Amino acid sequence: MPIDNDILLGLLFFAAALLYSSVGHGGGSGYLAAMALLGVPPAMMRPTALLMNIGVATIALYKFARAGGFNWRLFAPFALGSVPMAFIGGRIQLPVTWFGVLVGTVLLFSAARLFAETVGGAAQARVVGGPPPMAVALPVGAGIGLLSGLTGVGGGIFLSPLVVLMGWATVRDSAAPTAAFILVNSAAGLLGLLTRQPALPEALPFWVAAVLVGGLIGATLGSRRLGNTALRRALAVVLLVAGAKMVL
Repeated sequence: MPIDNDILLGLLFFAAALLYSSVGHGGGSGYLAAMALLGVPPAMMRPTALLMNIGVATIALYKFARAGGFNWRLFAPFALGSVPMAFIGGRIQLPVTWFGVLVGTVLLFSAARLFAETVGGAAQARVVGGPPPMAVALPVGAGIGLLSGLTGVGGGIFLSPLVVLMGWATVRDSAAPTAAFILVNSAAGLLGLLTRQPALPEALPFWVAAVLVGGLIGATLGSRRLGNTALRRALAVVLLVAGAKMVL
């Protein structure tokens, strides 16, 4: 890969990490979008996204847990279902065409989610009950975990809106558990993927450093005040273009 592309990807990864970490996410869909746009080989996309997810989600977890505490009763049942399935998903090697369609669909969903959050203000649903029953959380977590391992996203883009819309937690209260969910899913998916000895890009150390800096800045700001409408809309456009490219 040309060195100019490596630098450009580092900048894009930094921006994605900054924005996603500001709401307790790891940035997986943003990293996948950047790699799709700049033609990173599909075999390198998953391990790269998962490894960067782990770094940024760790920072986000620390920052949001310190700022607002950590709801174990919200996190644990989803994680119990997701971790083994993320490992299984990481071990599965999809055909390139299927991988492109699946990742593209995830990116398009992520674009719609980000844009929806900017329309009429981010939804701050009131909590109408406690964490979900185990019978609900386990299969939901399992489904998200499998998708996370197959694609390289951490699953936060699916879990956080569900938690808020179902009234299991507010946006702010769900940030730390979501970051932890992304962390364990990404770690499990990467462990599963490493059993297949995936190829890793030479620029990965530089990219990891870029996302750690972006994640630290974003999580520090986000744990005090959530979100930036203009940045979310810009990222939604990037995800839309990259998702369409992967699907088509």
